[in-house]
Amino acid sequence: MHKKKLPIGIENYKEFHDKSYYYVDKTLIIRDLLDLGGKVTIFTRPRRFGKTLTLSMIRTFFEMEHTENGSQADNCRYFEGMKILAAGKEYTCHMGKYPVITLSLKSAKQPDYQMAYESLLDEIIKEYVRHCYVLESDCLPEVYRKKYEAIMNHQAEPVAYAKSLAFLSECLAKYHHSNTIVLLDEYDVPLENAFFAGFYDQMVNFIRSLFESVLKTNDNLEFAVITGCLRISKESIFTGLNNLTINSVLSGNYGEYFGFSQRETEELLSYYQLEHQGKVVKEWYDGYLFGENNVYNPWSLINYIYHAMDYANGFPKPYWSNTSSNNIVRELIERADDQVQGELDELLAGRTIEKPVHEDITYDDIYKSQDNLWNFLFFTGYLKTVSLRFDGNRIFLTLAIPNQEIAYIYKTTIREWFDAAIRRDDFAPFYQALRAQDTGGIEEFINRQLSKSISYHDEAERFYHGYLLGILGGIGGYRILSNREQGLGRPDLILRPNNPAHTAFVIEIKQVKKFNKRSAACDEALTQIRENRYALELMEDGYEKVVCYGICFCDKVCMVKTETAYM
Repeated sequence: MHKKKLPIGIENYKEFHDKSYYYVDKTLIIRDLLDLGGKVTIFTRPRRFGKTLTLSMIRTFFEMEHTENGSQADNCRYFEGMKILAAGKEYTCHMGKYPVITLSLKSAKQPDYQMAYESLLDEIIKEYVRHCYVLESDCLPEVYRKKYEAIMNHQAEPVAYAKSLAFLSECLAKYHHSNTIVLLDEYDVPLENAFFAGFYDQMVNFIRSLFESVLKTNDNLEFAVITGCLRISKESIFTGLNNLTINSVLSGNYGEYFGFSQRETEELLSYYQLEHQGKVVKEWYDGYLFGENNVYNPWSLINYIYHAMDYANGFPKPYWSNTSSNNIVRELIERADDQVQGELDELLAGRTIEKPVHEDITYDDIYKSQDNLWNFLFFTGYLKTVSLRFDGNRIFLTLAIPNQEIAYIYKTTIREWFDAAIRRDDFAPFYQALRAQDTGGIEEFINRQLSKSISYHDEAERFYHGYLLGILGGIGGYRILSNREQGLGRPDLILRPNNPAHTAFVIEIKQVKKFNKRSAACDEALTQIRENRYALELMEDGYEKVVCYGICFCDKVCMVKTETAYM
């Protein structure tokens, strides 16, 4: 049987039908939108959880769409076999009955305000062009026609663009004799980008004007659906908007419509004959809790299946991490004090932390409190809810890392940050202490550097090995060998000097879980060097002195012992 294609990066709902992509049926969100009756609904979910596709599907269902020849399109075929058609006539009677304005704001991710502003105008103009059929009728007064054409031709004043969505909804209502549905995608992208790029206030002012005019006291609005990753404070862009319903990852409704449920995931794996990979995908891509619904990351799961069909075992990868620069994780780590470092240690060890929740966030407030950063990480998908409790008027969340994929992002970002930090340090005192067999000096230098890092737990010894290899890389005059055969085994590190009159070094690394085990582990490392004759080849090659080091790490503290090798 010919398998349906996997929809990697496909966000247009019609494409799923026209090009035979696998679609996980989320059409009942239409039923819930009609039943719950919110005038303006904001859905905040992490990136790549199907928000854009959902808006495309909603548009396809409701839109009174016109074809190129001016006739009304029939989109019923795109919902054949879908759950919404079986929901009842009280829902299907709304199909194709409304004009729809749809606008994506993600193009505003630009380096300066003017470019971001112009990018948004381009999107608005495209929507005006899409609906330019209204100019062909007599429904619009001449003054409306001229204003419409000015906006469409990029010749209008800035105030016209600030109110352009409201004006377009009025024009559509006059033409169709029906109120307009407004769909706004990635509404927070311009604000996040503007904050980091330094023109936040300018962008807030424009977005506020654009949104308020179309969403507040707009008699031509049937309803609006807005999507984004983060819940932005009403005071920043939704001032005075009392008809706003915000649905976040903590909300009880709509939890099943973003991400894949366990049943949907099992059906997907079964369809592509990958049932045996259920445990792997659960460890790597499951773990998100939206309301009371446990869901998988759909982007990562689809990418995993796509690659697993080419490989027998289907090795998991952090696909979600490649969709963003993960700047906020880096910001958290680079600003981390001892308290935050300790909390990151807890999370990376598989444990939990508890934080008060702040659902309304303004970007100006992100760095005023570490709690705001934790909230940012939670609402954007880098942490999950384990449980919550009420204490007076505040909600406290118990938070954890959702899965192996997100743990990988934290660890990778931490490594990059830590590597950059140690490269900026002056290694001369360390090299001097190493040559002088000054164990106290070596310990002081390493412990100071490790105090800036986050613990690595499950892969600690490999981290410590890589760390020492990195800082020794600048010693000069030495060839460094890592895990090379020497004597009767493979010592961790050997420093072979270019000048045989200089000291050669053999380093064996150990890692223990308890501080009082460090001394014995250092002795064990030195014994291993002697018994496996790691220094013998160096001495036979004529190096005048060979110094052996046993270095033991426990969390962020090391102990060093040394001895000189003899024939």
